[in-house]
Amino acid sequence: MKRIQGIHEEKMELDEITEKIIGCAYEVSNSLGSGFVEKVYENSLFHQLLKSNLGVVQQHQINVFYDNVLVGEFFADLLVEEKVLLELKAVRQLEDVHVAQVMNYLKASGLPICLLINFVVQRLKFEDLYLMMYGNKISL
Repeated sequence: MKRIQGIHEEKMELDEITEKIIGCAYEVSNSLGSGFVEKVYENSLFHQLLKSNLGVVQQHQINVFYDNVLVGEFFADLLVEEKVLLELKAVRQLEDVHVAQVMNYLKASGLPICLLINFVVQRLKFEDLYLMMYGNKISL
């Protein structure tokens, strides 16, 4: 019973964090609009997340192991509260390769959630956000 309660509390905490992140992403999108390179959105969202009292790290390194040997590394755009990865894009349209990238980030990091956010749209819409949770793609 305690295990189920712990899982429920963790899910509620993750829901709260992702809700704050999405709110911050909307704030950045509404303020900047479209047309900037990805790094501008990353820096802006980093700043907005800090203003929202969330712990955030830019360009978080994640190591990739194969057969217990370090074979590579990648850098997630943002890591929030040491629990939620953010991958930001500034592309005309998200593609399967972007989704695959995020799925690999989850697999390598062992984290439960990654948000894939595309800022190159007139106004950020739910179709521009994807939540990857435990390896499953969920459209918001």
